[in-house]
Amino acid sequence: MIYVTIIEDHQDFREGLTFLLNASEGYTCVDNFGSAEEAISSLSGREDVILLDINLPELSGIEAIPLIREKHPQVKIIMLTVCDDDDTIIQAILAGADGYLLKKTAPEKLLSSLQDTLEGGSAMTPSIANKVFSLFKKHVPVKNNAISLSSRESEVLQLLVEGLDTAKVAKKLFISIQTVRNHIRHIYKKLQVHSKSQAVAKAIKEGLV
Repeated sequence: MIYVTIIEDHQDFREGLTFLLNASEGYTCVDNFGSAEEAISSLSGREDVILLDINLPELSGIEAIPLIREKHPQVKIIMLTVCDDDDTIIQAILAGADGYLLKKTAPEKLLSSLQDTLEGGSAMTPSIANKVFSLFKKHVPVKNNAISLSSRESEVLQLLVEGLDTAKVAKKLFISIQTVRNHIRHIYKKLQVHSKSQAVAKAIKEGLV
């Protein structure tokens, strides 16, 4: 069972998400809040994942990330927003978001992204991944030779940067999903990161892809 908390100020959208989660096998919405302040003071700690809007009253979703992390360092935080401008995406990732989805994301994709994030991947649509790639590529330094990835790990990392999820990486490379997960764990360890979005950002910044 995946336990999810929603932080979203639009009541209709929040209630729709709550219904979707509770009606889907393997998912439960444990809490939902209309503001970041209310959530930070009331989070139960039961949640595996937080779906966090950015444009919230008073404290924004991006500003809330480090405050949530301070109390609940293990929780996965996925931004779920209408904002797709470059600056906002980068700010969210650098603040520590584990994923970034747009509100127009199809329900089945949203649910699978939650699962993928908890299994070592991250919620990041191809369009968002491409934006991240383009933005960070402008600031790529000389390749960091201190980080040594195997050829297969490099292939997996490249596909993650392109926005593919675990299942699609496995299909593309003709290997099992479990093998992909093993490679991702090794990549995270070598890059000293904890999520796909962080791995993508670091890979591009370090000139690894």
